[in-house]
Amino acid sequence: VVARAACLHATSKMEYVDIRNHGLTSPIAVIPNGIDIPDLSAYAGVGVSTASMRRVLFLGRLHPIKGVELLLKAWSALQGNHPDWELVVAGNGDPAYVQSLRDMAARLKLERVGFPGPVYGEDKGRLYVSSDLFVLPTQTENFGIAIAEAQAHAVPVITTRGAPWKGLVDNASGWWVERIQDDIAAAMDEAMCMDAMALAVMGMRGRTWMESDYDWATVARKTSAVYRWLREGGKAPDCIRLG
Repeated sequence: VVARAACLHATSKMEYVDIRNHGLTSPIAVIPNGIDIPDLSAYAGVGVSTASMRRVLFLGRLHPIKGVELLLKAWSALQGNHPDWELVVAGNGDPAYVQSLRDMAARLKLERVGFPGPVYGEDKGRLYVSSDLFVLPTQTENFGIAIAEAQAHAVPVITTRGAPWKGLVDNASGWWVERIQDDIAAAMDEAMCMDAMALAVMGMRGRTWMESDYDWATVARKTSAVYRWLREGGKAPDCIRLG
């Protein structure tokens, strides 16, 4: 059935390549998932400049594929050099696995690490806005919505080559590194050595990128153009890959 599709949808160039590698030859529309662009004025007074500690944030599903163990090990190597920083690991998962992460933090004698559990709605927005840096050391992502959310909240991001986010480098809004503890730690150390304003500038570049390419209105316009092309023919939209 998939092989007979008039058009396939990929949320990233990496996903597009995976589709082609499976031998599927239909046209592919490369259109990212849309995200809500928050009104940052709603979080006035919540910004990182008001925090007593600077913050590294992980927010997402707590699962081995997300690489939280790598993050904890990187934090173990860095925490002594950055006493003004804290690490927040927010999210939910299998209780046994979540407990294993807490046990690992205790075994490594980690300092200034919090596990607040899942965070939703306005509380999630406040957590993003009050963080200086977002880290997702994932093994693989077909998209990675938390990365887009962090950027939309003007937070610079560190993630791995397992996620389709080379644009973090292209837009100078974050780091895209190998999924190796030393590389993750090096990127974190570089970011944590930067002053708050420099990181904020990076974050705002990411937000501008999200407004340009990931806003729902932009995604809807591209999707509508694809359906119009499939119905009426003519020149393919720029987001279509025929080869």
